[in-house]
Amino acid sequence: MIDTDQMSICGVDEAGKGSVLGPMVTAGILVVDSSELDGLGLKDSKQLSPSKREELYEIIVGRWKTTAVVKSSLEIDLRPGTMNTFTASCHAEVIQRLMPEKAYLDACDVNAARFGTTVKSLSGIPGVEIVSEHKADDKFLIVGAASIVAKVTRDRLIEELSHEFGDIGSGYPSDPTTIAFLEAYIRRVGTPPSCARRTWKTIDEVIARCSQQSLSDFF
Repeated sequence: MIDTDQMSICGVDEAGKGSVLGPMVTAGILVVDSSELDGLGLKDSKQLSPSKREELYEIIVGRWKTTAVVKSSLEIDLRPGTMNTFTASCHAEVIQRLMPEKAYLDACDVNAARFGTTVKSLSGIPGVEIVSEHKADDKFLIVGAASIVAKVTRDRLIEELSHEFGDIGSGYPSDPTTIAFLEAYIRRVGTPPSCARRTWKTIDEVIARCSQQSLSDFF
């Protein structure tokens, strides 16, 4: 439970930071009375079934102000600086849109306090109070709600990409379906698909494997 004394608070979380395919989505939810979140079964989106996430997503966006910052694979490839700083800038953009008095963040940096300081600086809102913690989506219902909005939004975008490219899996390097799709696409076309983050090490590794396989055809 968060004791806010009726101050406006927001939770911020992202989905897709480590994906090799598709966008990263950073979402936020703004509430004044945090007790309204009690009893909905909110938790980290990864602990919920897809159907439960969809159900909670509709409740969340129907009751409270929410926003989602979507960054494409190309935008991620062209980002200035590190991925952590880029992610912090997305958290800051969410805060700029929602303008809370207090913001709870799921820290993406190994140094949670540093991540919070970076987000506050990038937001340009000196008066906002920042609480930046690891596993905040487990600790705070409002961040759990934000994680649901981020995850469902990204899942829907991945589904759209699947209509265009075929089954691309979840988009994460740990997903065999994603890797199989990349290998087949690169062997067939010669370059990664437009939905791929071409600066990712995973892409270099897949290209190298495909090149070795092509050379072996001559022997």
